Amino acid sequence: MASPGHNLLVLLLFFIFFPCSNSKLSVDYYNKTCPQFASIMEQIVSDKQIASPTTAAGVLRLFFHDCMVEGCDGSLLITSTSFNRAERDADIDQSIPGDAFDLVTRAKTALELQCPGIVSCADILATAARNLVTMVGGPYYHVRLGRKDGLVSNASLVQGNIAQPTMPLSDIISLFESKGFSVQEMVALVGAHTIGFSHCKEFSHRLFNFSKTSKTDPAYYPKYAEGLRKLCANYTKDPTMSAYNDVMTPGKFDNMYYKNLQRGLGLLATDQALSVDRRTKPYVDLYAANETAFFEAFAHAMEKVSIYKIKNGKKGEVRHRCDQFNAAKND
Repeated sequence: MASPGHNLLVLLLFFIFFPCSNSKLSVDYYNKTCPQFASIMEQIVSDKQIASPTTAAGVLRLFFHDCMVEGCDGSLLITSTSFNRAERDADIDQSIPGDAFDLVTRAKTALELQCPGIVSCADILATAARNLVTMVGGPYYHVRLGRKDGLVSNASLVQGNIAQPTMPLSDIISLFESKGFSVQEMVALVGAHTIGFSHCKEFSHRLFNFSKTSKTDPAYYPKYAEGLRKLCANYTKDPTMSAYNDVMTPGKFDNMYYKNLQRGLGLLATDQALSVDRRTKPYVDLYAANETAFFEAFAHAMEKVSIYKIKNGKKGEVRHRCDQFNAAKND
């Protein structure tokens, strides 16, 4: 029978030669190979957000949608070719603002000039999302670095991995749980709706011919519903028409989103459902009353999202361009 000491030695050797994927990530990953990384990211992000204030919400959505499909590997940044319909052309991703992709492109260009072939697009996106959350008033959280960029991007992989605005809440909870996130973490992450906007088509069913007894969803605060009906009156002719997710403080990352839910000011059906379902209502009430609790929960959940199914080693690469795989240059 092997001695305890022998077993311990075997266990240590296992972790040395077969380290877990996340152990290769660190906040100071680029300190020696690209010491300008943090300052370049800070400058690019700041300039872009000042020039285009909707960038923060767009990048946050881009980051989350990227991570939920095959992990945080920059696969959503890839453009389609005649041989492959990439993730960004899936229906739910087509509404992600161009400013979000533009920021990543600008950061990658600047970093390639200083540190060619070193910084991954996945790390750029994760860092940009964190910096922008902080810049618009949200919490700071640590982003561990060292992700590789994924080698696959296919629109067919998106369906079933990202919550739709018309999905029943039970399905959304199941989706998050399948990826290892608790109900509380889900409610905290959805708090990202405190910034940004949604297109009218995503909530029009709540405004027009909702039921035989009510034109609009009675869960809406009446005056809010009236304003949305006017705003979205011509949404079928103009699909770009949209409304702020948080009607009170749309450009500030705060806990107003949860307060809005308590007042019937939740824009999407999935938003409003959080405030009444027994599984989610306690967290909505907690975060509405305590912004510090929301910020702490959001920061923790985002750190967890940022390492979801990350790629390293031969499972990924550091792309030369964020919108195409390196192999494309050799075809």
